[in-house]
Amino acid sequence: MPLKKSYGSNLSDHPREFCGVFGIFGDPKPAEKTYLGLYALQHRGQESAGIAASNGQRIVLHKDMGLVWSVFSDPDVMPKLVGTSAIGHNRYSTTGSSGLINAQPLLIQFKSGQIAGAHNGNLVNAADLRRSMEELGSIFQTTSDSEIVLHLIARSKKDLIEEMIIDSLVQLEGAYCFVFLTPSKLIAARDPHGFRPLCLGKAGDAVVVASESCALDIIGAEYIRSVEPGEVIVIDSEGITSRKLPPALNSAFCIFEYIYFSRPDSIIFGEKVDKARRQLGKKLAEEAPADADIVIAIPDSANTAALGYAQASGLRFEIGLIRNHYVGRSFIAPHQQERDMDVKVKFNPVTGVLRGKRVVVVEDSIVRGTTLKQLIRLMRHAGAAEVHVRVSSPPVISPCFYGIDISSRGELIASSLSVDDIRKHIGSDSLAYLSVEGMLGAVPEGKLHCTACFTGNYPTAIPVNFNKEQFSERMKSS
Repeated sequence: MPLKKSYGSNLSDHPREFCGVFGIFGDPKPAEKTYLGLYALQHRGQESAGIAASNGQRIVLHKDMGLVWSVFSDPDVMPKLVGTSAIGHNRYSTTGSSGLINAQPLLIQFKSGQIAGAHNGNLVNAADLRRSMEELGSIFQTTSDSEIVLHLIARSKKDLIEEMIIDSLVQLEGAYCFVFLTPSKLIAARDPHGFRPLCLGKAGDAVVVASESCALDIIGAEYIRSVEPGEVIVIDSEGITSRKLPPALNSAFCIFEYIYFSRPDSIIFGEKVDKARRQLGKKLAEEAPADADIVIAIPDSANTAALGYAQASGLRFEIGLIRNHYVGRSFIAPHQQERDMDVKVKFNPVTGVLRGKRVVVVEDSIVRGTTLKQLIRLMRHAGAAEVHVRVSSPPVISPCFYGIDISSRGELIASSLSVDDIRKHIGSDSLAYLSVEGMLGAVPEGKLHCTACFTGNYPTAIPVNFNKEQFSERMKSS
């Protein structure tokens, strides 16, 4: 069956996640620690970065477009971010929706003073909330879901800021991890379903929250635990107080955090990513063995799953592709016509490893298939005798509404083609995916995870008047 749809020519075949958040309270150099935390979380967002710091009286904010190092490269910036507490944010990089106005943290002045907020996730009822507030006279400065929450906080009739925040959060549907900063408090919250990861740590006398534990490691902080689904943590000079939002009917941890998004050296949802990713590879080898000579990974995110596959299969693991880590979006000239060039500048096959070999190529996911098709072509040109693709997740068939940039079925090659048709399209000798059952069995407490992008079974109600183009543009602005 010929491929009738175009699945794009993006440099990455993977889905994209939106943001990373970090917060610290009770440290003499909170901005510097936040900078390092954001640096460790750079993989969660490359479009913009920002830090809001408080000295106990006033919040100062700096944010800009670009990677963390470039946003804070001006030597005059950091000395202005003084205090004892701070929050930071990395925003997802995307085409078609870019601008400083949507960079975070967002900082507002309202009846109770200043509050800054940063958000990882996506609110499925954001459009309805925004529309109702606009009808009542609210004026929005951004297209971000996060601003909606700040409006809700400002409109709350509660007296204490933590009560205002809880009053706002109970009106939200969807995925969120928030860090809020007032002049005297740091407040962190995770949605009742627990879609996105958030962890709690300590660095001396300072309390730290972060999307992943790798952000704790870089500042020498100790990992304490995962923030629980529906938990609101209030940190101030009196210590730490935990509150709970009304519970959800079911947990829905994003399983793609294990498969692809999180760094392998992180702890998320209370489990080591490396361990879960190796188990995914081992289970894949059990379900989909291949008559081959070596196992290689599509670097870097599939490395750990490929190691697990090699261990379980008894095949030798080799480095068959070298990734260029210094490729930016602007590397390809606007007039570049050769579609293979974007892959060639990012990956190079190791001819001595591949020549004459029957190769198992482990990939963590396939969204469009474009990059993988070009990589297989490169491997065959390098002399690979056979190329067998094994994917450590099931076929992605459905859009995501919870913070992953998969907004329409048209983007997903597996939504319209069979596994064998995909094999023909990418040009491999064989292709096999991990089953949904195998995936859930490979991660801790598998039944607590969201599998909507693989099964179409959503843990929340999705917008009734869903428009995929409008949703995609709104997601890119989150």
